[in-house]
Amino acid sequence: MIHEILVVGPLRCNCSILGDETSREAIVVDPGDDISRIVATLARHQLTLSQIIVTHAHIDHIAGAQQLKRLTGAPILYNQLDLPLVKMMDIQAGWLGIATPEVAPPDANLSDNLPISIIGLSGTILHTPGHTEGSSCLYLPDHSLLIAGDTLFAGSVGRTDLPGGNTRKLLTSIHSRILTLPDETRVIPGHGPETSIGIEREQNEFLQ
Repeated sequence: MIHEILVVGPLRCNCSILGDETSREAIVVDPGDDISRIVATLARHQLTLSQIIVTHAHIDHIAGAQQLKRLTGAPILYNQLDLPLVKMMDIQAGWLGIATPEVAPPDANLSDNLPISIIGLSGTILHTPGHTEGSSCLYLPDHSLLIAGDTLFAGSVGRTDLPGGNTRKLLTSIHSRILTLPDETRVIPGHGPETSIGIEREQNEFLQ
C-alpha cells in the first residue's frame, strides 16, 4: 500500500493519501488545504482518486474537499450528522480569520460499519461521536492502520468544547470502538505524531 501523510493548512491537519500499487486507485482522507500538493502527490504515484473521506466537518479537515472533487471527480463521503457544522462554515472560517471555503452535503453518508474499498484496498468506517456528532475513523485491518481524525491523539483526545462536542460520548467512543483494536494498530491522528493502540491504552492519561 502507498501511504503518504501531508500536513496541510494553518492548523497542520494530517491528510492521508492511500493508494494501491497495482490498481493505482486511491483514497484521500481529510483534504483540509493545500490541494495542489495533494494532486501533485497523486500524480507522482500515478494514482487515480476514487474517494474523498472527511473524518469530520471542522474547517481544517473539509475545507479543500470540494476543490479536490472538482479536479478529480471523486465523491466526498462524511457523516451527515456533521451537516450542522457545514452550515456554519462561515462561522468556522471567522474563528480562523480566513475566507469561507466552498462546502456541500456529502455525496454519500459515512455511516457506522460502512465498508470502504477500492481495488486492492479495503477498510471499515467506525462512527466515533464526541469530538463532533459525525466524527468517524477509517480502520484498515489488513494494514493494521487506523486513521483517527480528531478522536484520538498521541497522549491526548479530541477537544469537546466546540459545537457538537461531548466528552462522555468521546470517551465512550474511544473505549468501545478504538481501544478494542489490536495493540499493534498504527494510529494516524488528525494532527501531530502517529501512535499505536497499545501505547495509548497504556500511557494516555485521558483514558485511565
